[in-house]
Amino acid sequence: MTLVAIALLGAIGLLVGSFLNVVIHRVPLGTSVARPRSACPHCGHPIRARDNVPVASWVLLRGRCRDCRAPIPGRYPLVELATGAVWVGLGSWATGPGDQIGLLPWLLVLGSAGIALVVIDAEHHRLPNVIVLPLYPAGVIGLALAGLIGGRWPIAAAAVGAGIWLAVIGGLWAVSRGRGMGFGDVKLAPVLGVTLGWVGVSAAVVGLGAAFVAGGIFGAVLLLSGRAGRGTHLAFGPFLIVGAAVGLVLGPPVARLYLGA
Repeated sequence: MTLVAIALLGAIGLLVGSFLNVVIHRVPLGTSVARPRSACPHCGHPIRARDNVPVASWVLLRGRCRDCRAPIPGRYPLVELATGAVWVGLGSWATGPGDQIGLLPWLLVLGSAGIALVVIDAEHHRLPNVIVLPLYPAGVIGLALAGLIGGRWPIAAAAVGAGIWLAVIGGLWAVSRGRGMGFGDVKLAPVLGVTLGWVGVSAAVVGLGAAFVAGGIFGAVLLLSGRAGRGTHLAFGPFLIVGAAVGLVLGPPVARLYLGA
């Protein structure tokens, strides 16, 4: 990508991240993400436009409300920075050797939703339907656009990817009767699987494996540090999303290395 394209994607990503902060705060409360205007949760004063510039406003305000000086969590600029980085990263990947530019619009939607889901699931142990279910029609539209732009229609591979993710995650949910896996994970799994399958079945397989590896490592660290016990429930949605990102980037190269070994 050109520097102009990188800067544009990064800037738009920061703005989307600012909106995602609203989603992350309001969706678990069941309130509208459109109205009313954003306000300080401590003093209720509406946030001024100049105090709503991604990252910069938080830095200039030194992480505090202009009116009541209550602290503004560092999560807010982190979400904005993460979204900007994800947008740039996805743009770089889509315009790289694999030439998946047609898939980029859908990946940007899925990546942005994924950031909101990671934070919400980590904090509330929920993957809200209001975010997950719209990804189904959005995914159909996004993959159809990718096919029209790229001239490739790997529908069979996409279906296999969705089937693998649904069978494994849904199977664990059924066997554990919901104790080892939440139903929100089951609903999210086909969306991630079908997207990775569109890239290649190897991406779907590597991504699913990476999710369990990441979850296992994180759980082991918590156990060894004494921050969790054997009965502690971990939100698995973040690991599904992280695994999907790993599969997207490393799936095909890992498959080539394995087959060539």
